[in-house]
Amino acid sequence: MSLLRIDGRSLRIRLLCWLSGIAIIVTGATWLLHGIFLQDLARDFLGERLKREADHAIEQVKQDHISTPVVLDSASRGFQAFHHLYVLRLGSDISSSDPRWVKALNFLLDDTSDALVEVRDGEQHILVYRRSFSLEEERGVLLVGEDFSQVEAGLHELHWWVAAIAAVLLLLLVLLNILAVNRGLIPLSRLRDQLGKLRTGDQERLSLDVPSELDSLVIQLNRFMDEIDSRLQRSRDSVANLSHALKTPLAAVTQVLRGTRPIDDTRRQKLVQRLEEIHAQLDAELRRSRIAGPNAGRMSDLHRDCTRLTEMFRGLYPNINFTMSLPGEFEKRVPIESQDFSEMLGIVLDNAGKWASSKVDSRIVLDDVLRITVEDDGPGVPVDDLPRLGQRGRRLDESHPGYGLGLSILWQLMTRYAGKVRFEPSALGGLCVRMEVPIKESTD
Repeated sequence: MSLLRIDGRSLRIRLLCWLSGIAIIVTGATWLLHGIFLQDLARDFLGERLKREADHAIEQVKQDHISTPVVLDSASRGFQAFHHLYVLRLGSDISSSDPRWVKALNFLLDDTSDALVEVRDGEQHILVYRRSFSLEEERGVLLVGEDFSQVEAGLHELHWWVAAIAAVLLLLLVLLNILAVNRGLIPLSRLRDQLGKLRTGDQERLSLDVPSELDSLVIQLNRFMDEIDSRLQRSRDSVANLSHALKTPLAAVTQVLRGTRPIDDTRRQKLVQRLEEIHAQLDAELRRSRIAGPNAGRMSDLHRDCTRLTEMFRGLYPNINFTMSLPGEFEKRVPIESQDFSEMLGIVLDNAGKWASSKVDSRIVLDDVLRITVEDDGPGVPVDDLPRLGQRGRRLDESHPGYGLGLSILWQLMTRYAGKVRFEPSALGGLCVRMEVPIKESTD
């Protein structure tokens, strides 16, 4: 039974069903139109032939100028030779090649217009051409007809022969469709094999030797794997940094705790400072390891994230007035991972809140680039020291708690998103931080 089961999700089955369905519809419609056009063509051909014969007979009558009975007899012999029927009315005289047709076709004699008419008499289908004329000041009407039933029978047989040929061609077309679909899906099979090799480690990246329709897919998969490698490398770097940074302070704390010397206030303060340094290092490395990057496929809601951060820092620094100016499209979303955006803006707002006297102004402008500006009215930073901001572990002022790691994380975030950050004096008197992040695509 499993051999007869059809996988409805199979791309091959879907393509074959669509192509076969289209082929059947086109072939069936062509066959039906063939029957209609063939019958019309035969009707027009026979009608034209009947018209020429009627014209020839009337012309012969007019040229001979003989009496009507002789004309009728001549016409009768001529029409019978061609296996046609005729009905001739000249004045009040009516003559026919077969008397039984007089009654069947009598209604056509009342109209004097030239026309091709179809008449059905029982199982017979007669094609009749009516031709009016004048002879020696008498009006005449000539009906020339032919049994169309025999022609229809021949056309019907021909039509079914065409149907048989069309069925064979349709079967051939379906077989060619199967071959074409199988050949067309070979690149997908190769891509599947590459993914298998990628999983087993036999291949590092997917090859771009694929149809152009798959270029975007392969590029995105390669970028995704680059992102995985980058995150793995960041995790390894974080572990290495932590191992290097924590080994010495942990050894010092362990030595003090294992020693026999009493721990006075001075030594206790140094232990606390060492432990705080360890905590800061752990926090910084964890924050770095959480950087998702621009290929994470996540979006940030500007209004939601900015409002949440502003409210949070208003609670942390109740004496500071935090203001935020957002773009007109409050529901605008940007392709920056939400945690990364919170780190970008949060680091700068936290730094501004620590140093501001009473006010922190923030502005966000969005076009092709996300522009974030944060200013405070604090003491500011000397112009000569601005280039050193963000250097890892470097602090320009020891009057506030911290370890100088926040701005270094900001630099890393900007690097990951191909952005820029500038530090300059603020018009409010403190520090102004300007960040610019390219936005490749945005969604409403």
